[in-house]
Amino acid sequence: MPQDTPRPPQDRPWENGWTLDTSRTPGTRRLYLAGLLAVATIAACVTAIVVTDNETDAASAPKQADGPGLISFASQPPATSSAPEGKSGLSAADPTTSAPKEQAAHPTKTVTATPKPPKSSPTKGSSSAPKPSATYLSVRSVNYPDRYWHVTEYYVGLDAVRGSESREDSTFKQVKGLANASCYSFTTHDGKYLRHSNFVLRAARNDGSSLFKQDATFCPRASSYSSGAVMLESVNYPGYFLRHKNFIVRLERFEYSSQYLADSSFRLVAGLD
Repeated sequence: MPQDTPRPPQDRPWENGWTLDTSRTPGTRRLYLAGLLAVATIAACVTAIVVTDNETDAASAPKQADGPGLISFASQPPATSSAPEGKSGLSAADPTTSAPKEQAAHPTKTVTATPKPPKSSPTKGSSSAPKPSATYLSVRSVNYPDRYWHVTEYYVGLDAVRGSESREDSTFKQVKGLANASCYSFTTHDGKYLRHSNFVLRAARNDGSSLFKQDATFCPRASSYSSGAVMLESVNYPGYFLRHKNFIVRLERFEYSSQYLADSSFRLVAGLD
């Protein structure tokens, strides 16, 4: 019976005298398979890229309108050699929104013209503005509408009109306040001023003193008792207002009462004289 001789190990040919097979390069089959796999992979990638590009081109291609009257914004109009006739609101510049351009040797720049207010031309025949005329008025009570301020020998009372002399004594000229130009002072027909003295309103000559100017200056305040009426506050006694009491006009401290508001509310009306 023939005996099988074991094949000597090939990793140590020098020990057993076995000679390596050098007729082919080691690993040739593996290299061949690897090359085929690489070629197949590249071909698959190229095929996928071509298919993807075709699908993208097909999706971006303009679609034809299904019916008349529909506009496709994806499609572009065919090129023409001349501009279409008529005005186009999309292509023409809006003249109201674009600023005029200044032509010069330097680069063109946009300038915005700022409108200037019109100049007022002076009236012919007058060299200066007309001066306001003096305002003559009478002071009427709100809660006694038939009674007016009336100058007597000793004080200013609240009296009804009786005759021409009474009308003259119930008419005053309103001027700028002696102590405050934004307030009022009142003068009589004979040039006296109405001032408070000992908290009673009287007519007296202006002595030029600072005290007189303050006593004769009153600031108007809107009355909360009657619309259009005023309350007259003293300049040197803030919080004190002229009011009538027992039909005598006096200067008294403000009170939160309907009686005080009624007695201290007056209307500046046209002069009786």
